[in-house]
Amino acid sequence: MQGDFRRILSQADPSNGAAALDAIEDSLSALTNSRPAVAAQHLATLAFRFKGENRLDLAARAYDLAARVTPAPAAAYRLAAIRTRILDLCRRKAFDPVEGLLQELRAAKADAGDHGQNDPSLIHIAWDYELAGDAEGAVRSYLLARIARDQLGGQALTIDGDTLERKIRNLRILQMNALAEAGRHEEAQTLHERTRHVLGLGPLRIYDIVSARQAAADGQGEYRELLGARRIAEPEIAFLDGPVALTSACGSLDAPPQYIARFKDCLTFPRSNLVLQGNRLIYDLAAHPLSGIADIKDGVNPDQIMTAVYGAGRALVEDLAETQSLDAGLILFGLQSRNYGHWLLEFVPRMLWFNDRACPSDFPICIDDHMPETHRQIVELLDTRDRPILPLPARATRFRELGIAPVPTFFPFDSRPGQPVYDAIWPADVLGAMRRLVLEQLAVRGVDLRPTGRRIFLSRRGFIQRQLINEANVIATLTREGFEVVYPEKLSFIEQVKLYHTSRIIVGSASSALTNCIFCNSECRVIALIHEYQAFNFRGYTSMIESSGAKLIFIRGKTISGDETHAFHANYEISPTLIISAMRNFEVNL
Repeated sequence: MQGDFRRILSQADPSNGAAALDAIEDSLSALTNSRPAVAAQHLATLAFRFKGENRLDLAARAYDLAARVTPAPAAAYRLAAIRTRILDLCRRKAFDPVEGLLQELRAAKADAGDHGQNDPSLIHIAWDYELAGDAEGAVRSYLLARIARDQLGGQALTIDGDTLERKIRNLRILQMNALAEAGRHEEAQTLHERTRHVLGLGPLRIYDIVSARQAAADGQGEYRELLGARRIAEPEIAFLDGPVALTSACGSLDAPPQYIARFKDCLTFPRSNLVLQGNRLIYDLAAHPLSGIADIKDGVNPDQIMTAVYGAGRALVEDLAETQSLDAGLILFGLQSRNYGHWLLEFVPRMLWFNDRACPSDFPICIDDHMPETHRQIVELLDTRDRPILPLPARATRFRELGIAPVPTFFPFDSRPGQPVYDAIWPADVLGAMRRLVLEQLAVRGVDLRPTGRRIFLSRRGFIQRQLINEANVIATLTREGFEVVYPEKLSFIEQVKLYHTSRIIVGSASSALTNCIFCNSECRVIALIHEYQAFNFRGYTSMIESSGAKLIFIRGKTISGDETHAFHANYEISPTLIISAMRNFEVNL
């Protein structure tokens, strides 16, 4: 028998491996009676060879036979067989049996006294599927990695640092978005059902998407237009080094109407923008003709509280079991409300319409409770109706009556993959009206807004993204030119507005801090520092800042690339002499 055994082993290869193992299994009893330890070792060597030839199915079977031949090291061979079979099944996308094998793996490790880290890396398998664009393979592998983590103490985070639960949820959303865009909403609903219990999520319901105007036209609410749709001009962008061929898409020059709308019996989600009424989702962004380019982020970022996907005129939104109820309110909460730039541009202008007589005076202003105090200061400053301000926790909230006002322009959080970056253009009339209201309210409070001629450099040292790497050198040069270094995040809103409005020259990174240049005086000159990325929102910053009458010029520095940093947020460095050159040019033309 030993001669036949050696012959079969020597001739075994991937093409005849199954037959070779069949022959060995038929003679297994003879092998166990004649030097079983040696036979088991030969089978383990064969298994190792099959693994090298990428025949994990044959390798697992060879390890199994080795375990059956000899009782002595059988536990170690059985453990190797289970590990190899798990790898084989996952790579062949035969995921269903793997959960049972993970339980067997735990028992086999105990039998073998194995406390090492040689278990299959399901997270790496999932990552390979993710890199290959196979979302379903990745999801199934991450689900198994989650079981392995709980049962065996496996890896807790994914390769890119996400939790397993968050990764599974985000991949599911990608899959469901693709199905929704193809009009296959029911299939997306079914896909969600497969994993929602694992993630502790509620079921998804399907809603028709409508704008506030459409919803009111159907007789389900009241809509009053306060500023009609109008055409606005594309801004003229100035670069110190001359014209730049931008790769972003110019935002719409059709400014949307501004309104106040009221609806009864609505379900909302603080930290997100959508409003549900009956079987409809009221959401101007999702209902906009350009929504197909938009990557709508509700339910994806860490501070959203539900899952939502959009496509083909309908949306799927998670049902949350726990809700709170309010009689009435005005929406001033939503996606990215704690980010200062988003807050000032997307949310604060709504106060213009909440102050209008068309808006009920007894409705409280509802904000997200995670926002910094500065945000609340702005609301208190601009509210001319003496309304209460109601911070809402991260719980679904049902309103008996709800007031809605719009964002000044079509402004997606991001563009969909494959689409050019959308560079939104901000209407000067709306931002100008907001600026005037702020300045009027400060004047009433006795704030001195007379020009001082100050030269201001806005530091971004405390931020991780879009850093000016050589900021210290820039500061050293500019302080010799009479500049003061300012950290806007350390100032109250009123202090910030006074600083920007009274200054003569402002230099700073194109970031949230520069958004306050909305409040500059018309004689101010702004120098915006930024990296080389040609798809940055240059039009957005220009339209926003120059709505004040101030003039803006960009200096593009040398990009400092980072492996994990999006080009939009890359760090950079700029020669201080370029800033001095821009400043001299401005002073000549003042």
